[in-house]
Amino acid sequence: MDKALQTMIGNMPEKTGKSLEEWKKILKEKAFAKHGEAVKFLKQEYNVTHGFANTIVSLSKENNNTNEDLVANQYKGKEQLLPMYNKLIEVVSSFGNDVKIVPKKTSVSVVRKKQFTLIKPATKTRIDLGLKLKDKPTTDRLGNSGSFGTMCTHRVQLTEVTQIDEELITWLKEAYQKAN
Repeated sequence: MDKALQTMIGNMPEKTGKSLEEWKKILKEKAFAKHGEAVKFLKQEYNVTHGFANTIVSLSKENNNTNEDLVANQYKGKEQLLPMYNKLIEVVSSFGNDVKIVPKKTSVSVVRKKQFTLIKPATKTRIDLGLKLKDKPTTDRLGNSGSFGTMCTHRVQLTEVTQIDEELITWLKEAYQKAN
């Protein structure tokens, strides 16, 4: 963190009436969807200057995006998909200590040295599992990557945990082995 930002955070209680942690709690309760809405709220409701409001909102977002928060947000309204997600994480984690689970806003990347799979809740009833399996022919089940674009070469659409079977695990292992 640079010195100017540290100074600003240090001056925050005196200049705004609250510490950064207190502001974070207020913003977390409000759960604004957009940065600008939160800045406007702080300026109008608490007479915080634009510079402090912008800094408070930016810093509060950093802590709200934990891996758990990112995954929870992906599966809001799609909770019935969580058993499939958890099983997929259990399977890929068993491949080795070099597997990294990297949640993002709309999906979870699974990485070794390179990303080898992508888990995305596509609808309320389906997870799309992207796989990087260069030069592997598609089948009825192991389809074209579709909306995943260039990261993945194939996609498997999952609607129930039982579909995470030996065939799928073999494809996941193959993608993992190629990502070294």
